[in-house]
Amino acid sequence: MTAAVHLVGSIALPRVPEVFKTVGAVLGPSVRRVPDGEPGGRRCWISWQYPLLRASTYLEPAEGAEMRASAGFAKLQLKKGVSRDELSFGELGYAREARPSYEDFLRARERGEIHPEARFQVCLPTPFAVVVAFCAPDAVADIEPAYERAMLREVEDICAAIPHKDLCLQWDVCVEMVIWDGQIKYHGMYQANEAAMLERLKRISAAVPASVELGYHLCYGDWDAKHFVEPKDAARMVALANALSDTVPHDIAYIHMPVPIARTDDAFFAPFDGLRLKKGTELYLGLVNADGIDGTIKRAEAALKHLSGFGIAAECGLGRCKTPDDVRALLDTHAAAAAKIADLASGARQS
Repeated sequence: MTAAVHLVGSIALPRVPEVFKTVGAVLGPSVRRVPDGEPGGRRCWISWQYPLLRASTYLEPAEGAEMRASAGFAKLQLKKGVSRDELSFGELGYAREARPSYEDFLRARERGEIHPEARFQVCLPTPFAVVVAFCAPDAVADIEPAYERAMLREVEDICAAIPHKDLCLQWDVCVEMVIWDGQIKYHGMYQANEAAMLERLKRISAAVPASVELGYHLCYGDWDAKHFVEPKDAARMVALANALSDTVPHDIAYIHMPVPIARTDDAFFAPFDGLRLKKGTELYLGLVNADGIDGTIKRAEAALKHLSGFGIAAECGLGRCKTPDDVRALLDTHAAAAAKIADLASGARQS
């Protein structure tokens, strides 16, 4: 018996078919959902959306040296004379990327390279994350509604193209998680407005059909393989997970939470005593990191003092890996840890 394994999204292998073949060979039935690895521009998460926004005839760069995104892009605003009601976006590219990757998924499944019950996992950023990252603070309220409408059309197109029994949609909840955490403020303008965060997440989640699996990756960022800010403990992630469980009308298949590499102390994991996920929602902890199996097991042992069981994952995507060999080594750690952690969890329950 092994613990379930979750792959957050990006996997630094050069081609989609190689992702499916490698993941299937290393993880087998322990991985229930398989992403396409987000190759090309998607490996840098939302960065590939900036050219789309910059190409809009309704937007222009904002002035001032401070109007720079973390990647160095000029932040955008509505062009002078353009109203928010005029703004619209066409295809964002997520559905167009998902369709051929699903065909690769089907071929891999036909060859027996991935488990027949595994789902095809499509990971999407929240609209808020993209707009906050690339638009001027005083333009976010004007631009977000149009971009959200475009993203929900992507959801509709993905769900129309891929059979629901094969599909899992994951919302990558990063900017909201960092704001909810409260240690830093984006642009100095956003307060930790929990009601506003939840209303956004509820709205975009309601667009996912009930027959499609829905999951959440709670993320603290992955800029240069580092979190934007390290969580002090699991308390704010637990609070957001509980709020999602209480608020989102769609059944939640899973929630993923990162665990910083240095945290094996009880103080980090103690807030899990208050976790209230609904029956059927899986919890995945981002225990797997560059310190290999020993570090992963230490973090798992600390977590098992407050949880009866959980699946495992890396703290973020495997796009941070520099080479295919690094990817395979990390996948091997997932596989080895999944077997050991299942035994640890069984022993903890018996004791």
